[in-house]
Amino acid sequence: MIVVTTEHVSGQQETASLGLVRGSSIRARHIGRDIMAGFRNIAGGEVHEYSKLLGESREQAVDRMIEEAQALGADAVTAVRFQTSMVMTGAAEMLCYGTAVKLETAG
Repeated sequence: MIVVTTEHVSGQQETASLGLVRGSSIRARHIGRDIMAGFRNIAGGEVHEYSKLLGESREQAVDRMIEEAQALGADAVTAVRFQTSMVMTGAAEMLCYGTAVKLETAG
């Protein structure tokens, strides 16, 4: 599956737009991570615990978006974007979305 942030896949001809596809992941903070993050906040620097949490959420959201695109028979997802939002205190959603498209096959 080709996944790009551009409007079109370079060097490929789109034959059909299959519509919006999306994937999301909602993660809650963990008390142990909060304690470690608090220490890092005092000392300064990257909060590795939250970076890892967001990275995992991002990967899961992309995987879910790709699954939805594959179910539609897509060859690629274009115009991919990410968005985050807080859904409750201590929990955030990572949303990934784009346009599922069919590409012309070579030959």
